[in-house]
Amino acid sequence: METATLPSTACGTASSNGALDHLYRAHHGWLINFLRKRLGNTCDAADLAHDTYLRLLATGRTPDTDSARPYLAHVAKCLAVDLHRRREIESAYLDTLAALAPRQIPCEETRAAIIETVVAIDRALQQLPAGTRAALLLSRLDGLSYRDIAARLAVSVSSVEKYVATALRACYDARYGSTQATHGS
Repeated sequence: METATLPSTACGTASSNGALDHLYRAHHGWLINFLRKRLGNTCDAADLAHDTYLRLLATGRTPDTDSARPYLAHVAKCLAVDLHRRREIESAYLDTLAALAPRQIPCEETRAAIIETVVAIDRALQQLPAGTRAALLLSRLDGLSYRDIAARLAVSVSSVEKYVATALRACYDARYGSTQATHGS
């Protein structure tokens, strides 16, 4: 359905957004085929193509004609990575649930909330510098002391303290929402 148009009321952005509508009409079919070849799945390709245009609508950015396909491909590839990471998280969580006794398994609503939270935390951690992320993981998952982490990362113990605090704040914000507005000076 290459000739479909985007709804003019989506997200309440600029009126009718003619550039995005033109982009959608000109490249939607190509984008679905591009994604289908990479994902091997028409349903996922259609979903990610849709999400690609929603991302453009949300950001208000539309590429010029010459760079439209590379830009769409870039956004779609990023969304495909997000989809892959989410599925890995879901799979790991389901594997964990399979090891539990039936009475310990949470309801579907709770499972969905847990997965959303873990995905949000994963996304937040991926946006942190590598050293900050590594310090948190070494501390919380491997149980290393700050002194051991400092030696491994070749930084000071005070740097490790700052890294872990920064990473924990990012996790907290991912789970409960940003606290920047509530901590005025």
